[in-house]
Formats: sequence, C-alpha cells, structure tokens
Amino acid sequence: MPEQERESRPVLRLASASPRRRQLLDLIGVPHVVTPADIDETPHPGEAAGDYVMRLAREKAVAVWARHQDLPVLAADTTVAVDDRILGKPESADEARDMLRLLSGRSHFVHTGIALHSARGVEVDISSTDVEFAEITDDMIRAYWDSGEPQGKAGSYAIQGLGAVFVSDIAGSYTGVMGLPLFETAALLRYHGIGVWHGKA
Repeated sequence: MPEQERESRPVLRLASASPRRRQLLDLIGVPHVVTPADIDETPHPGEAAGDYVMRLAREKAVAVWARHQDLPVLAADTTVAVDDRILGKPESADEARDMLRLLSGRSHFVHTGIALHSARGVEVDISSTDVEFAEITDDMIRAYWDSGEPQGKAGSYAIQGLGAVFVSDIAGSYTGVMGLPLFETAALLRYHGIGVWHGKA
C-alpha cells in the first residue's frame, strides 16, 4: 500500500462532532472518522466538575463502541468550573452574559475528560487547566455575543478564537481548554497501540 494512502486510512473513531477536536487530531497526524455520541449530559446532583467530564467521556466512548467496534473510539467532554459550579453551554444571550460576568477578572478551571475504548477495554483521563480572565465590560460581552462565538461553547467562550482576548494567564493545557488535551490523548492512544504522527510514534 502506498505510504500516502496508508497514512490517510482511519485508525480511530471520534465520538464528537467538534471541529476543534477534529483539527487537533489532524494536528498530531491521527486519521479518523466522526461518529458523534448521543447521551444525556445532565450533571448528577452534587457531581464535581472533574468527575462529570470523566463520566461523560466514558459514557460517550461506551455508547459509540457498542455500535461500532471496527475502530477504537475516542471521546471527550469539556466544562468550565467556578467555585464548584459547572458552566455548560449558554442557552441565551442573558445566560452567556451571566457566565462571562462571573468569569470576569478572576480565574476558573477548564476540565476536559477523555476516554478511549478499544478491544483492550476503556481508559479514562482528565486535563484540568487554570485560566485567568481580565476584567470584561458589558459592552465587550455584548459585542462578543454578537460575534456568534459563545454559542455552543462551555463557559460561553472559545480560547482559540475571539475569546482569547479575555485570557490574561493560563496554567495547564491550552489544547485541553480547546477540548482535547493532546499530551494525555497521545498517551491513551499509545496505550491502545495507536501511533501519532501517522503511526510513526
């Protein structure tokens, strides 16, 4: 088989429709196909943010593996947490405003749980990153909402997009904040016998 064709053959099934996660897998040379998982993402009462994302990542991987066992399944889930409060995706401009006001001028955690399911079983890991925001004015929040970017984003912002102007400091994994921590992901892939860099490592 020609080298180029071999490198383009999928070696993984991604249980997510996130274009950012696709982009990050492409970045480290992991050919994949997309099969989004459909699960209930409601937090359990009193559930810690880290436990929440690891549970959802595992449930997504298990759900897709139950339907497709031709390729290992990678799943991930990301949430923003402030004072043990989980900030999901905003349902409205008002909710996004409230979230961004809460994040303004302080630090918060972004947790991303990842799970990889193969014939070897399922393994789960987590990346937790401390992100600090500068002060954000209401005018900035309105303009940001009008850009369309906060919609569908945990915590109402995207660090890889326009929301980057709010971030004054970060301690941890930048790719984890984007939605797929590449260090932890590569470790899980290798454990399940999947090489990064198109199988070269």
